[in-house]
Amino acid sequence: MGRLSTHVLDTTLGVPAAGVMIDLYRLPNPGAGDPRLHIKSAVTNSEGRTGEPLLSADTLETGVYELAFHTGDYFRGLGVALTSPAFLDEIVIRFGLADPHGNYHVPLLLSPYSYSTYRGS
Repeated sequence: MGRLSTHVLDTTLGVPAAGVMIDLYRLPNPGAGDPRLHIKSAVTNSEGRTGEPLLSADTLETGVYELAFHTGDYFRGLGVALTSPAFLDEIVIRFGLADPHGNYHVPLLLSPYSYSTYRGS
């Protein structure tokens, strides 16, 4: 049973990032020329996670995807003074899913001026 999940950690405060808006997109096959397809939106909970997987067994397909994390809105909501425009207003992570039965976890560790990600388990 494959699935795609994520979570967001605020490394500035050392806490899960609650209330981060996330958009998931699927990119077209190379040469198709179609625009990216918006699949769903989600907001992180108090644990910095979405309430359910972004994709699960019946919706997970091989291909290239993007997660767009609206981090500028998150930091502004906390009262953090950001530059105008914000250095990292939206963080987009592009990744490939090669196994429709695999478990893919894409964590985001962030601050107003840096971020890191990896393939989690």
